[in-house]
Amino acid sequence: MLTENIKLIKNDISQACISACRNSEEIILMGASKSQTVQQIEQAYENGIFHFGENYVQEAEAKITKIEKDIVWHFIGSIQTKKTKKIAHLFNWVHTVDSLKIAEKLNAARPSSKGPLNICVQVNIDDEETKSGILKEEIDDFLTNLIPLKNIKTRGLMIIPKPRHTAKEQSEVFSDLKLKLDSLKSKFPGLDTLSMGMSSDYLVAIQEGATILRIGTGIFGARK
Repeated sequence: MLTENIKLIKNDISQACISACRNSEEIILMGASKSQTVQQIEQAYENGIFHFGENYVQEAEAKITKIEKDIVWHFIGSIQTKKTKKIAHLFNWVHTVDSLKIAEKLNAARPSSKGPLNICVQVNIDDEETKSGILKEEIDDFLTNLIPLKNIKTRGLMIIPKPRHTAKEQSEVFSDLKLKLDSLKSKFPGLDTLSMGMSSDYLVAIQEGATILRIGTGIFGARK
């Protein structure tokens, strides 16, 4: 089942890229592997998934220390201040940076031997009180404040938008973020990443410029 799921998703990504006149090699397919076993992650790896996203540090650490594969690990959960040291040591990417305090702690804890930690700034695109992320109008100042932090490398923006009723509405929210990223590139030339698109909306996200897709159910099936 997992093998078939991955084959279908990769085919869908290829078709969506053709439709959007994009190169499919620009897109990272990340397996959102929260609550998945080591065996399932290894099986996904054997089927061509080399990036995995974890939400909980303790769960991730158990997997990362056990799996001897050349995996790129992404942290995609809420960041607790007390967990920043472990996150900075364990992961290659962090998608959920939404405060200067967290960024500074990740920067301070990142071992220089590992090179800069890739980060995305989480944007609360719908201005929801219950969601993490900075507001869209805060992005420019926030990115400016990250410039002195040399052990982290700001790569782009990440969103978890609330569900939309139509594909057109979904498309608009993704397009809005792409336009914002493009407008920032003259001032922040290192920006190249849009982490957006999950199992329910990744095809729309590809049309609007996503570069990292976070797919859980689509790869591993519904969580038990």
